[in-house]
Parts: sequence; structure tokens; C-alpha cells
Amino acid sequence: MKTLHAVRQDVQPLPIVVPRADLDLIESWVPMGARVLDLGCGDGSFLARLMKTRKATGYGVEIDDINVQRSVGNGINVIQQDLEKGLAMFEDHAFDVVILSQTLQAMHNTERILKEIARVGKEGIVSFPNFGHWYHVWSIALGRMPVSKQMPYQWYNTPNIHLCTPKDFEALVAQIGHKVLGKQLFLNGEPVEFLGNLRSTLAVYRFKPQFVA
Repeated sequence: MKTLHAVRQDVQPLPIVVPRADLDLIESWVPMGARVLDLGCGDGSFLARLMKTRKATGYGVEIDDINVQRSVGNGINVIQQDLEKGLAMFEDHAFDVVILSQTLQAMHNTERILKEIARVGKEGIVSFPNFGHWYHVWSIALGRMPVSKQMPYQWYNTPNIHLCTPKDFEALVAQIGHKVLGKQLFLNGEPVEFLGNLRSTLAVYRFKPQFVA
């Protein structure tokens, strides 16, 4: 594990503006002044955005060398760590919010990371592609694994190993003793309400352990 603190670097930071509907919603769920942990933070641009708009503090966790350097360039304190190894470096309830954005489906141990999110954070926010979208179901009915804008990989080169539907996620959350505080389903960046499980391509959930007040 390697921790890099935000200092002046030669690496050129990337723009902080991130035009993604799920990130707009996640931002609205982060309290002002919150201590935030962003898991799989990429180049750190979203956490940098939260620092600016929500006055947040905290850390990013990222494994990719280039993204780690870019996170530092964006002013983020980042820990280089494989999420599959857990979050043992953090104490219980060290953060107000822990974010895992469009990374859950690439985790080998999905249950473990959700438990770790609930351990180190008072609340967790997770987003993931909805495998139950009608096009995905139709593709499988025709005998082919789906390839779409939300899941653009072929079956043989995809990083996605644990795909699920919103109902699947809710069942797992309940099974491990967490409570859903809010959810929103999206299609092409727009909220979906009617037949959301079939029509949405992206799901965003906010949850917490049952025992946290």
C-alpha cells in the first residue's frame, strides 16, 4: 500500500467537471463538509469536485499508476491499493460517505467490499450497470452476451465479472444487514421511474448498516 499526498507535480491534472448523471446524484447525497472515501477514484476528478462543491475532505483509493499520479495532480490524497485486499488501513466509521462508482461489477468479492464500505463509512453510495435492461435480456434470449453503451465489452475481454440487476443488489444489501436509504435508476443520463428494472441501464444506491443511527 502506498499513500500519495497532494503536492505540486509535473503530471498535468485533468478537468474536474465530470458530466455524468449518476455523479450529479451522488454529489447531492454527500453532506456539506463530509469526510469522503472514493474507492476506485480514477484520476480523482470527482473527489476534487466534491472538495470544491461540498467542501469535502478525505481520500481516494486507486490501483492504476497513471490514475494515481493524476489524482495527486488534481489535489487528491490517494492510496494506491487493490480493493480486493479490503480496507484494513481504515478504522471503523472513519468516513461519513464511502463511494464506489461503476466499479462493483468488476469486484471478485462483492459481498466483502459492501461489508467493508459499511464498516469504514456511516453511509455507502454505489452505482453499477443494470444487467436486467431489456436489451441485455433480449441479447441473451438470442444466444449472445449483450454489448451496449453501458457495457461495451465482448464476453472474452470484459472486466465485468459480477453483473446484477437492481433487485439482485437490494437482496444482497438486505442479506448482509444493510438498509437502502435511496435509489435512482437512469437511462441515457435521465431518471427512469416506470418499469425501471427493465428500462434503466444504470442504478445508483445509497445505504447504511442497520445499526448506524
